[in-house]
Amino acid sequence: MSSENRAAPMYCPYCAEEDLRPHEEAHGAWECRGCQRVFSVKFLGLRAAGLLSTDGKEVR
Repeated sequence: MSSENRAAPMYCPYCAEEDLRPHEEAHGAWECRGCQRVFSVKFLGLRAAGLLSTDGKEVR
């Protein structure tokens, strides 16, 4: 899956500003126009512990 199919962050994780632009120098990075930080978001996976099944019991 390419990055064009992924959702963009809605706000800066540092200052909560919503004015974000793709950062040209780093693939997958975003720059915040409010605090001037450049950041990237990485999905690591789903945590299996603590999930509930459809009947409300914890899945292990």
